[in-house]
Amino acid sequence: MNILVRSAILVGAVAFGALAAVAADDPIKARKELMKQVGASTKAASEMVSGKVDFDQAKAAEAMKTIAAVPDQYVKLFPDTSKTGGETEASPKIWEDMAGFVAAAEKLKVAAAQGEEAAKQGIGAYKAAFGELVKNCKSCHEAYRVKK
Repeated sequence: MNILVRSAILVGAVAFGALAAVAADDPIKARKELMKQVGASTKAASEMVSGKVDFDQAKAAEAMKTIAAVPDQYVKLFPDTSKTGGETEASPKIWEDMAGFVAAAEKLKVAAAQGEEAAKQGIGAYKAAFGELVKNCKSCHEAYRVKK
């Protein structure tokens, strides 16, 4: 394993540990941090899909891998005590329909995993998979997010 890969794994492990500590104390802040990771990865993928930057198979796959890792953590960050405060954009519908919310998160996870695999097939497959991923993001945001 080369040093770059080891460094990336180490940074990810440290970030995950830090996020776990934050999640226990402030689930809203932890949710926002996870969404920042999703946003950064989505932006990186979007720039490749739109041609703003050259397609890089490894970076494309990594962006999707990062997104795929979020839903399992994210859905655990909605205790009843986090319905308000912290400038949350979480809709009350999350707590009213937790099963639907978890199902939406699972769809995102699956779409991201498919995007990671599509990256291996080239930009055409990646564009199609990215489009599906974005649809999942949009539908979840429409159902479970309140714009401030």
